[in-house]
This record gives sequence, structure tokens and C-alpha cells, in this order.
Amino acid sequence: MIKSTLYLVGAGPGDPELITLKAVRILSDADVVLYDVLANQDLLRYCKSEAELVFVGKRYGCHALSQSEINDLIVEKGRMYKKVVRLKGGDPFVFARAQEEIQAARMNGMEIQIIPGISSALAVPALQEIPLTCRGISESFWVTTGTTKDGTISADIKFAAQSSATVVILMAMSKLEAIMDIFVANGKSEIPVAIIQSGTTKEEKLVIGKVNDIAFRAAAAALSNPAIIVVGEVVNARPTQWKQMVQTELNCSQSH
Repeated sequence: MIKSTLYLVGAGPGDPELITLKAVRILSDADVVLYDVLANQDLLRYCKSEAELVFVGKRYGCHALSQSEINDLIVEKGRMYKKVVRLKGGDPFVFARAQEEIQAARMNGMEIQIIPGISSALAVPALQEIPLTCRGISESFWVTTGTTKDGTISADIKFAAQSSATVVILMAMSKLEAIMDIFVANGKSEIPVAIIQSGTTKEEKLVIGKVNDIAFRAAAAALSNPAIIVVGEVVNARPTQWKQMVQTELNCSQSH
């Protein structure tokens, strides 16, 4: 039996430069890499020429392989190779089902190493200069999935909508209008919202609105997954937002 190791590697939020040095080192020595659709394929250039590269899909609503098939593939490759890399978009432990893959690997005698990645939940708002916490505005933040494994809206959304914290919602575009209705029902109709599609990449798109109109704005801009939804007053802390507000105030004062 080959003594193999499963490396769970975070690929970061999309920009291929937002990956750790340790992740690059592990990729360069991998025998096989099982990679997600959300992991930038430019990262595969770090792999040695003889490494086997296997696309396994894994985006909400678009799976090349089911999770159980991926688990089986990890075990299969672990019997063939010493160094098996599972390359996941973002961080392996943020909505990435890493624990299921770890369990399958350990049950079949594989060792485990974790290489954390930068989560899109943090990096994507940051690169739009949207702070998740900001003194005097928000003291904490939620990160929640929009939908559960059966496609229904997460019950946590209701609790998040009652909070004064910033709310970051992933995998939620298919339920955007219904989710915003929950915020409206909790008196949050005027709270600012930002939606960032394909954040940190050249295809990035940003739409800003309020809880009561963001679904319309997102539809008009044809936004879709992968996208990050940020709900909270912190959206107005973006420098461009402040410039617009200052310019509006100047225009108003000049008109008087």
C-alpha cells in the first residue's frame, strides 16, 4: 500500500496571485490535483508536467461530480499516488465540504494536511473597499450560505436579518428576491446592499442598491453566481460612495 497524503488546498477567491506560498509549493510537488471550477485554472501552471489534473466541478447548481463521487475519487487516487491535492476555491473550510473529504480519506488510511486559503467572503468585499466591520457602523459580521443542500433558504438568514451586524451571503443569487423579502420583513428595506460577481477577477461586476431594490438592479445587470452579497451600512463606507455623497451635498448647496 502507498502511504498517501490528501492536501486540502485553498485556491483563494479567484485572482491567481491571491494564493499562499505554501499552496504553490504543495501544487508544485503534487502527483494528482483534483480542482474545482472556482479555483482559477491559471494555478495549474505551478504543477509539474507529469502531474495528473482532474476537473471535478463543484459550483452551486453545476456539479461535474457529486460529492460522494469526489470522495471516492480521492480514495482511488490515494491508492495510486503519494501526494493527492484537492484544490478548492476560497478556503477549504468555508462552505467547501472539506470534512466529508477528510473523513473519506482517513477511513482509507490517508494522512491529511490543510493549507488554508483566502475566503471570497472576506477578500471580495475588501477589494471593493467595503469593510465588514467599521467603528461606529458595524461591530461584527455574519457569513452565511443563502441556500441549504435541499435548495431552501437557510434558516440563519432570518436571524441574520434581525442583527445589526454586516451580513455576507454566499450562494444566494437564485433566492435573492426571497432573501431580501426577509430583510424587508425585519424593517431593513433601506439598508444598503452590494453584490459583487466574479470578485477579484477581470470579469468582476458590482451592483449597489438597497434591500428594497437590489433584486431589480441585479436582474437588470444580469448578475449571477458566483457572487457575494453584502448587506449593511458598511456598503456606504466605500470611498466612492462618500465622494458621491459629498458631491451631491455640494451640488445642493450651490443650487441654493
